[in-house]
Amino acid sequence: MTALNTNNMVVQHVNQWLKDVVIGLNLCPFAAKPQRNNQIKIFVSNAENEHTLLEDILNQLLELEKKPVEELETTLVVIPKMLNDFDEYNLFIDWVEALMRQQNWQGIFQLATFHPGYCFAGTCPQDAENLTNRSPYPIFHLIREDSMAKVLKHYPNPESIPETNIERVENLSQKELVKLFPYLFK
Repeated sequence: MTALNTNNMVVQHVNQWLKDVVIGLNLCPFAAKPQRNNQIKIFVSNAENEHTLLEDILNQLLELEKKPVEELETTLVVIPKMLNDFDEYNLFIDWVEALMRQQNWQGIFQLATFHPGYCFAGTCPQDAENLTNRSPYPIFHLIREDSMAKVLKHYPNPESIPETNIERVENLSQKELVKLFPYLFK
């Protein structure tokens, strides 16, 4: 399979996850509008080492900084070739956050994280709440803070989102879990 075909397949998987899980379960009440408006970029990083991956993330942040929000709201950097181990992924988060600090992007961009093996601190891997951040591939979500601040102003009780999301995924049947998270049941 060519790299282009592989990248297209990765993008299809991530789009399906966005549609069915993130938007379909309303885990992120702010995702539907930018998805509808084609303002979410899915960038597949073919990096196989940390230096190249950081370079890819930097380039995506620079593009996000340069383009108007009407054209590009947010970027998902998908990493199919590395960081498959959640502990390694979790350690790499520090590098991404350091890069953002180095570029003086605090208050401009923020990072959200998703991984097939996501496990919140203090939880067991099989706990349902981890499903809220489980994705088909390791993903770094680059978010504009201004955009987030705007939508949060109009969203009643945003601090209840995590609890609502946990309840939502805890109430999924086994059949729904297999349909929504097929990559967890291979």
